[in-house]
Amino acid sequence: MSIAVTRAVALRGVSGHLVDVECHIGRGLPAFDIGGLPDRALRQAPGRVRAAVLSAEFSLNSSQVMVNLSPAAIPKHGTGFDLAIAVGALAAAGELPVQAVREVVHVAELGLDGQLRHVVGVLPSVLAARAGGCRCVVVAPEDVAEARLVDGVRVVTARRLGDLVSLYRAARSGEELPEAPDPEPVPPPSGRVIDLAEVSGQHEARSALTLAAAGGHHVLLTGPPGSGKTMLAERMVTILPPLSQDQALESLAVRSLVGAVPAGAAVDPTPPFVAPHHSASVAALVGGGSGAVLPGAVSQAHNGVLFLDEAAEFPTSVLQALRQPLESGRVVIARAREQVTFPARVQLVLAANPCPCGEGHGRGLACRCRPMERRTYAARLSGPLLDRIDIQVQVPKVSLAALSEAPGDSSAVVAAHVRQARAAQALRWAEGGWALNSQVPGPVLRRPPWRLPSSTTHQLDRALELGNLTGRGYDRVLRLAWTAADLAGRDVPSAGDIGMALIYRTSGAAAA
Repeated sequence: MSIAVTRAVALRGVSGHLVDVECHIGRGLPAFDIGGLPDRALRQAPGRVRAAVLSAEFSLNSSQVMVNLSPAAIPKHGTGFDLAIAVGALAAAGELPVQAVREVVHVAELGLDGQLRHVVGVLPSVLAARAGGCRCVVVAPEDVAEARLVDGVRVVTARRLGDLVSLYRAARSGEELPEAPDPEPVPPPSGRVIDLAEVSGQHEARSALTLAAAGGHHVLLTGPPGSGKTMLAERMVTILPPLSQDQALESLAVRSLVGAVPAGAAVDPTPPFVAPHHSASVAALVGGGSGAVLPGAVSQAHNGVLFLDEAAEFPTSVLQALRQPLESGRVVIARAREQVTFPARVQLVLAANPCPCGEGHGRGLACRCRPMERRTYAARLSGPLLDRIDIQVQVPKVSLAALSEAPGDSSAVVAAHVRQARAAQALRWAEGGWALNSQVPGPVLRRPPWRLPSSTTHQLDRALELGNLTGRGYDRVLRLAWTAADLAGRDVPSAGDIGMALIYRTSGAAAA
């Protein structure tokens, strides 16, 4: 009888928990059992492991193997435990040094021929290994670049299980496992670089995007087809500041869970841009699934932009599911045995036509929609959702004069203004731990020392008294006014800033 222990990682959202893979080889009838709340894919691991071990010229077919994944109360998902189970079983059988495998984390699927294969979630798994004090991980060759994004962890790889056995046997003398060689560089994807200067006219919409980027505010663009709503939204990320190292890793970890990390992974400081189709389900947008809980589009856009084109065409239930993530910056998905949390701090950009046919703008002479159709269409963007949108702007059709005028400021110029405004916000709110005006709680803005005089807020106070604004809307106008002041280089918002913020807040609602 022999016991060996090695390590793996159980993921719950983007957070991971180190798992002790305890393997016991005993006498008795041949068997291979796995305990510790494995899912269906993990319960099929014995067949894969037996075949992989046999391909490495060893055998577990005549052994009674018992594997416990501890802590047993945490659900375990996926095929990423295969390698740890195989290594633990071989160590328990005396084929590998028990102490050498004890503190090594193994994250890979095994093919029937013993090949180490890619699994999703490598980056958050390696981050969890580092947080748990482990300094060596073994991954498939395809995952080396992704694992190396985490500093302070030794990354080891092998093409087949037999090759890894040879590496462990060479480590009997106390030598460390050899670090994986540098992967071949992958050229960056080629493509045209987009720029805000390519948008003709639309000065008000461009100003609205600049304001949104500076303060982290959500935007609704309403206008006829072909007016440039999608062009504007796509260029939002070009004026946002680059992500910090921690932010970029956090965003990449979410994308790793759905296998969206490109080959030759590198830390990209560009904020993510995610634009799901309007036929997306609730699970596709906010996360979920019948098996392992996966992040949705709102989490994949974490620290970036979530763009919903043709927003009124999305099912109402899908749009309503966004309300909680927009407020809290995270998605909480509850299951019978677990509760999974994904980050979802995004800037939401909505684009919608004025009516189903798209011609209900201006005087609306070309509109073919009946009044009831227009009301039903506008009602799909519900009041509670619009109440969370700080900027609502009309995007008219582009005129001939706009097409002929000189290009506006480039993305680089606008991004410089945005960075200056964000620097002022970070300095102002450093004591409270907020980075953007959009993150500051309303009570903070309504109390000394940040409370504005009534002579400045009289328009806003009047709108609240008349019922044209909710309490949430009142606070959001204040946040937007502070952002307008930051862009203009003022220390305190003026009455003009409040008025502009109030117009941006209510113009889309009035049009709807």
